[in-house]
Amino acid sequence: MLSLCDTTSCIYLSTFYCVLRRPVLCCLNGTYMLVLNLQKQREPPELPCNLRIEVDRISNLPGHIIDKILSHLSLRDAVRTSILSTKWRYKWVTLPYLVFDNQSVLVSAQDQTLVKNKLVSIVDHVLLLHTGPIHKFKLSHRDLQGVSDIDRWILFLSRGSVKEFILEIWKGHRYRLPSSIYSCQKLIHLELFNCLLKPPSNFNGFRSLKSLDLQHITMDQLAFEHMISSCPLLERLTLMNFDGFTLLNIHAPNLLFFDVGGVFEDVSFRDTFHLAVVSIGLYVNTGNERNLAFGSTGNLIKFFACLPHIQRLEVQSFFLKYLAAGTIPGKLPKPCVDLSFLSIRINFNDIEENLAALCLLRSCPNLQELEMLARTEDQAPSRAATNIAENFQSFPFNQLRIIKIVGISGIRQELYFINFLLANTPVLERMTVKPASMDGGWELVKELLRFRRASMHAEIIYLDP
Repeated sequence: MLSLCDTTSCIYLSTFYCVLRRPVLCCLNGTYMLVLNLQKQREPPELPCNLRIEVDRISNLPGHIIDKILSHLSLRDAVRTSILSTKWRYKWVTLPYLVFDNQSVLVSAQDQTLVKNKLVSIVDHVLLLHTGPIHKFKLSHRDLQGVSDIDRWILFLSRGSVKEFILEIWKGHRYRLPSSIYSCQKLIHLELFNCLLKPPSNFNGFRSLKSLDLQHITMDQLAFEHMISSCPLLERLTLMNFDGFTLLNIHAPNLLFFDVGGVFEDVSFRDTFHLAVVSIGLYVNTGNERNLAFGSTGNLIKFFACLPHIQRLEVQSFFLKYLAAGTIPGKLPKPCVDLSFLSIRINFNDIEENLAALCLLRSCPNLQELEMLARTEDQAPSRAATNIAENFQSFPFNQLRIIKIVGISGIRQELYFINFLLANTPVLERMTVKPASMDGGWELVKELLRFRRASMHAEIIYLDP
C-alpha cells in the first residue's frame, strides 16, 4: 500500500517515511517519486526468555512465601527487595519483626551526634511507614546510647501487640526504661542490657511473659522479687551483672531454665519444682572477705530443696564455695535422680569444696557426664587437705561415662581426685585431661597412666594447654 503526498518540498520527505514507516509517493516539481524507508525499524530490546520467566516467578510468589523470605533477611535487605517488582515494593512495611542492629543499620561516621541522628531518623522512618502489627522489636546498635527517642518508640509499641522486645544499650549510662514498657502485657520475651528498671507502684507483672533476660541492669530488691513472682508463666530467667539487689529469691512455679552470674549474698528457690537447667556463677573478688549466708542445715541442702527434677547443673566461679558453707552432708537427703550433666569449678586445695563436690557426685546416681574446672588463681591451700580416697572409700558412679578435667597443674589433691574417679567409674568411656600449662606435663601423663581404672574400656586423653 502506497501513501500519496502532494508536497513540493523535499525537506519533508524524511518526515513522511520516518513517521509513516511505509513507501511514500511524493510529487516534486511535477515529477512523482517513490521514497522507500530503508532504515530498519528500531524495536525495544527483549529480555532473555529465562530472565522473563524468573521475573514473573518472583512477582507471582504467594504472599505467605514472600513473608517467609523477608523474615530471613535483615531489615536493610528487606527494604532493598522493593525494587524487585510492584508486588514487592511495599511488602517490607508489613514486616512484623523489626531488628535495628549493626547488620541492619549501617552508619559510618566519627561524630557521635551524627551517628545518633542517623539512627533515630532510620527508626523513625521505618515506624512511620510501617503498617500492621509489630510482634518483635529489637534495638541493639553498638553506636546507640540511651536517648529520649527510645521513650517515644516504646510508647508507640505499648499501644500495639508487641510480643518480643529486646533493648541493648552498648554505650553511656544505664538507660531508664519509661513506664510505658510495663503496660506491654502481651510480651512473651523481654531482653534488656544496660538498663535501669523502676516499675510503677501499680505494676502487676507481665502476665504472658515466658522468657526474661536481664544483663547489666539496676533494680531494687523489692521490685526484682515482685517482678519475678508476678510473671506466672515465666519459664526462662537469665540474670547477669546486676546491682541494686543481692538476694536471689526466685518464686516461679513454671521456671525451667535459670542462668545467673553476678555478685549476690544468697539464692533460694520457692515452688520451682519444674526447674531442669541451672547455671550459676558467684563473682567474688578473691582479695575480699565475704560472709556467705548459711543456715543450720547448710547451703547444699537448702539449695537443692526445691530442685527435685534438675537435669543439668553448672557451678561456676566461686559458687561451690557458697555451697560448701555450713554443714556438708555425705550426700543430699533427696538424690537428684534426673541430673545427667554436672560442671563444677573447684579449688582442689580447699577441703570444703572437695567435700561439697563429692556430696554432689554421690547425690546424682544417674550422672553421665562430669566436667571439673580448676580455679588456678585460687590454688593456695585454705587449710590442710587430706586424701579424698580416705574420706570416701569405694563409692561407684555406675552411670558416669564421660569426664573432662581442665586447668589442673598436677598438684597432689588434683591427682587424688582423678585417681578416685578412675577407680569408681565402672562404665567410664573417656576421661579428657587438659592442664593449665605445659609445666610438668610429662610427669602428669605418667601419673595418669599409673592409676588403676575400674572400666576396662576407659580411654584417657591428654590435651595440650
